[in-house]
Amino acid sequence: MSQPSNHDHHSVFWPGRLSAGLPLLVFFWVAYQFPHLAVGQRIVFSFQWVPSLGVDFTFVLDGLSGLFALIISGIGALVLIYADAYMAGHPHIGRFYLFLNAFLLAMLGIVFSDNLLVMFVFWELTTLFSFLLIGFEHESQTSRSSARQALLVTGAGGLVLLVGVLLTGLAGGTYGLLHLMQSGDLLRDHALYPAILVCVLVGAFTKSAQFPFHFWLPNAMTAPTPISAFLHSATMVKAGIYLLARLHPILGGTAAWMNTLVLVGATTAVWGSVVALAQTDLKRILAHTTIMALGIITMFLGGRTTPTLTAAVTFLLVHALYKSALFLVVGSIDHQTGTRQLNEIGGVGRFMPVTAIAAAIACLSMAGFPLFLGFIGKEIMYKGALTEEFFPQMATLAALVANALMTAVSGTLALRPFWGKKRATQPIAEAPWQMLLGPLVLGGIGLGFGMIPDWVGRWLVQPAVHTFHPTVERIHLQLFHGFNIPLLLSIITMCLGAAVYAGRRKVRAVVAQLLRLLPVTMTGVYERLLHGVVGLAHWQTNILQSGRLFYYLVIIVSTIVLAVGWTLISAGGIGISRHPLNLSIWQGLLLMLMLVSVIVVARSRSRLLAICGLGVIGAGIAIIFLAFGAPDVALTQLLVETLTLIIAAIVLLRLPLISRNHRLGPGQRRLSLAVSISSGMLVAGLLLAVSQHDVDRTITTFFEQASYLKAHGRNIVNVILVDFRSLDTLGEIIVVASSALAGLALVRKKRSCS
Repeated sequence: MSQPSNHDHHSVFWPGRLSAGLPLLVFFWVAYQFPHLAVGQRIVFSFQWVPSLGVDFTFVLDGLSGLFALIISGIGALVLIYADAYMAGHPHIGRFYLFLNAFLLAMLGIVFSDNLLVMFVFWELTTLFSFLLIGFEHESQTSRSSARQALLVTGAGGLVLLVGVLLTGLAGGTYGLLHLMQSGDLLRDHALYPAILVCVLVGAFTKSAQFPFHFWLPNAMTAPTPISAFLHSATMVKAGIYLLARLHPILGGTAAWMNTLVLVGATTAVWGSVVALAQTDLKRILAHTTIMALGIITMFLGGRTTPTLTAAVTFLLVHALYKSALFLVVGSIDHQTGTRQLNEIGGVGRFMPVTAIAAAIACLSMAGFPLFLGFIGKEIMYKGALTEEFFPQMATLAALVANALMTAVSGTLALRPFWGKKRATQPIAEAPWQMLLGPLVLGGIGLGFGMIPDWVGRWLVQPAVHTFHPTVERIHLQLFHGFNIPLLLSIITMCLGAAVYAGRRKVRAVVAQLLRLLPVTMTGVYERLLHGVVGLAHWQTNILQSGRLFYYLVIIVSTIVLAVGWTLISAGGIGISRHPLNLSIWQGLLLMLMLVSVIVVARSRSRLLAICGLGVIGAGIAIIFLAFGAPDVALTQLLVETLTLIIAAIVLLRLPLISRNHRLGPGQRRLSLAVSISSGMLVAGLLLAVSQHDVDRTITTFFEQASYLKAHGRNIVNVILVDFRSLDTLGEIIVVASSALAGLALVRKKRSCS
């Protein structure tokens, strides 16, 4: 709940107006380009980013991205001006403007990106900044929980979408949307199409709050109202809609696409409109009606005819205008009265007449009254539903039910807070002009566009539809299409809406009771999943982070053995070396001595004897290096082995004897034996696998030729360490020196304590 600011509303607030300059520049630039976009032209900006991966920064302005850019930048500018007064005096107002502008730019990045990977980067940026904005009031536990919920749901969907993007690039051979659109049925006929479709739809559904991922959107209403108006009515939740529209010519048109979108969209629309009736918080009412609108748009994007896709784009514009205006109106009520609960508000219209007028205009468009753009959107909506290829009856019924319930909700929003039973005991001031500008402009546009529908269809809707639905069919919007079935359905909608509004108290009580009786809710499922994940984390942490070095070593070595061993077996297994095994007598004796030393180390209870056994093994390896012509490597091995033995002897011999309670049990010893044998077999298998192939002498030849001529050294190994790998060698020296100093400090500390 917002707290009214004590700041003087008539003083000058510059941050919001200054930050509104950026979206205004974008708005006017895009509007200036629309005459070119209306005739099918594209404006492309491109430069290389990661050419080795085929990733370019390619930004495309066309009819679809232009319409979304106008919505994002236009509403964004009005919201920033609105926040000038709404957020006045807030201690973190600078952070608010930073996050909101960053989110706005990320949304513009999504709609302008032609490369799928670049689009995904901006997609995740919107997830990040929405998390920061929803949790803006970070001192509130509710805000933090809501922000985390939105992040987890949309973030998980984003990860699934990334898989879909990568599979799309693999199947299509490119990440460029323009190239994929020109490839025809390449993706639809590909074997990976089902997996791509599932991943893309999950990403879009989570972002646009489609059933069953719808539950995060109402909970996000804990954010300040300017954030709700921008993110959850006009921009963020429309990102999934944009993705579905942009990929429609690439993935759409199949039975799987159409069935899924129509069923999910219809379910979401009806559910959102029904639940909205049971709410008493004005922002939660708007949140559920937003879910309804997103479901309707998704349902129409499931079609592939011009009327259905025209209905989707038209209602997209209609909803952005009236819903953002209503969010700002509710914010003004909350700001001026200190509450947004229906049962605590009434009769504020006489104190806030301008706000009441703005609310009435937006609600009339939401209800679909004649002369408003909402009426035209409703007409084309019914026409599109009747032409759906799959489930036209269900689509029409869903649209009818959802629109009728929205008509009832519109009556509640327009009348109850302003002209209902008077509850205000003290005069309430009208909202500042910054908070009135947005609702009046957006509501006025909805009314003005309703007067000039043909202009809207020719300059805004048609360029957007033709971008992802190439057709020569002209899109014609008009106020009156004659007496037909869509008009009849509109009349039925009004009558049903009026009936529901008349019995709103009983309807609200019945719906609320039914919602309480539901055995399973998606919010409950989310909470159980979250607790399950936390429980799983505790369980695996107790296993992996037990605090005992023995289990750490077992887990690390076992993981390496399993991962590398599985890869080795999958690559073709282990074969017998082609080279004959010719061992001399001394080599055989050396191997036998090393084997005996291994047994001594494993079986000995004496630390000194175990250290001596390790020394014999290390010396034997040094002799092997020496015998095969690597005296420098043999010397290094011998020096390292000697230093290791000295340190081990100093440390181990100073440690207290291990009591019986701390010795390894029979099960642990068997586990140690199994891990040791398996790791040894892995190393032997790797050596055998390597010996099956000829040595690639490319690197060897390079160092042979370059060591003397470029580094002026005859010892190739020394030249590699000192010249070619100088920084790496320096790092190793630093690590060894640090370890030695740490060991020295431990020894001295032990002496001082004894």
